[in-house]
Amino acid sequence: MDLITGFFGLIEDLTWGWALIPILVVFGVFITVMSGFVQIEYFTRMFRVLSGKNQSGDPNAISAREALLISVGGRVGGGNIAGVAVAITLGGPGAVFWMWAIALVGMATSLVEASLAQLYKRSNGDGTYRGGPASYIIHGLGHRYRWLAVVYAICLMLAFAFGFNAFQGNTFAGAVNDSLGVDRLWSGILLAIITGFIVYGGIRRIAKVADVIIPIMAFIYIGLALIVIVMNITELPGVIWSIIANAFGLEEAVSGGVGAALAQGLRRGLFSNEAGLGSAPNVAATADVRHPISQGITQSFSVFIDTIIICSCTAFIILLSPVYQPGAEGIDGVVLTQQSLVSQVGDWSQYFLTFAILLFAFSSIIYNYYLGETALKVMTGAPAALHVLRLAIVIIVFLGATAPGATAVFFFSDPLMGVLAIVNLMAIMMLFPTALRVLNDFRDQLKSGVERPVFRPTAFPDLDLDHEAWPYAKANPETVVASRPTGA
Repeated sequence: MDLITGFFGLIEDLTWGWALIPILVVFGVFITVMSGFVQIEYFTRMFRVLSGKNQSGDPNAISAREALLISVGGRVGGGNIAGVAVAITLGGPGAVFWMWAIALVGMATSLVEASLAQLYKRSNGDGTYRGGPASYIIHGLGHRYRWLAVVYAICLMLAFAFGFNAFQGNTFAGAVNDSLGVDRLWSGILLAIITGFIVYGGIRRIAKVADVIIPIMAFIYIGLALIVIVMNITELPGVIWSIIANAFGLEEAVSGGVGAALAQGLRRGLFSNEAGLGSAPNVAATADVRHPISQGITQSFSVFIDTIIICSCTAFIILLSPVYQPGAEGIDGVVLTQQSLVSQVGDWSQYFLTFAILLFAFSSIIYNYYLGETALKVMTGAPAALHVLRLAIVIIVFLGATAPGATAVFFFSDPLMGVLAIVNLMAIMMLFPTALRVLNDFRDQLKSGVERPVFRPTAFPDLDLDHEAWPYAKANPETVVASRPTGA
């Protein structure tokens, strides 16, 4: 066991501990500049998806909004409540500024990886689609890279479907036990039953559940934060100044100063929004949209929701309360967030926070399951294998919920997520020129007066695309497509 943990520890040191965070930051800045600050260019367009519905009318199709909510459900989790508290405790208020900064950069990275997932998606023949990094590795880089796609798929399944799902089950049961006194066994059984009902319904049922619980989850938490902000509105400018001052060393809240704020902000921000890690593109590929860039813009919006909105809610709840004392030890994580909220609005708020944590954990479970299903289909299409995976997820969620020390067996998840990120960044770096061509196609259509651009795979004959995945190209023959030459 020591040998195994040592091996995964080495992987974590070589990824998260050494190069991965700087690479993600540099790559995000590179994409932002080379794309002409695309996340700023189309920022107002992102909000259109909130009112969007299934455009094709196919009852099986996943709308852009549903795909957005599934990915938001996966991105928003314990990191938005406990992770932000840890970042502030270890890095001071300035860590929040660097979380904002990495989110703005990560929005461009997310746009590119989601657009590539859409570009190389495959039709399932029933109105639904599948894709993600494994797909754009195989069909974008070529079948000689299939081994890399298999490595990616194995890491995705082990890290998210198994490791992180057990962790979320543990988080769910722990929150119920701490706040309501319910034994872990009973909450584990309930969670396993609900999880089984949803995962056996496939992506369509997952989308329907996400369309209901994610808005509820977000509105409850944002509402609590707004109550705290309004109650302390006169102190808000001072808190914002402390965030900026600590970020640039004008004030020092914890030992380490700017370095601690920068390191904690970047690390927690990247862990929270997952931009560049290659997980969210698997969900982005399921959406039925007119153009790959449309879903790229939508997924970029999910990074904004996760970090700029939800993480900021946690930050203001903590920084506006008297509970947080810079440099103090002994209270951090979700306890700091919970006590900060209770000190502002009363004991009743801890039950609302518990409910939000439960929804966060549950939404992450169904998101992580779908990532596992996508990974499995890269390795095998056997129906029996899918049933085994679904049963395994139900068992893993139950075991994670009932084991008080379950986090000890999740040591492999973060290292494998580091491998995922390296593989994904390699792929999108090699495919970035292709992503720019598709982005230019989108821009040219808008400039020519097309309000809702339609992607035509025939305009890119050199790419290995699934023409059946783009029914709008056939349904709208009158649309003028001002695409650039193939070699542009």
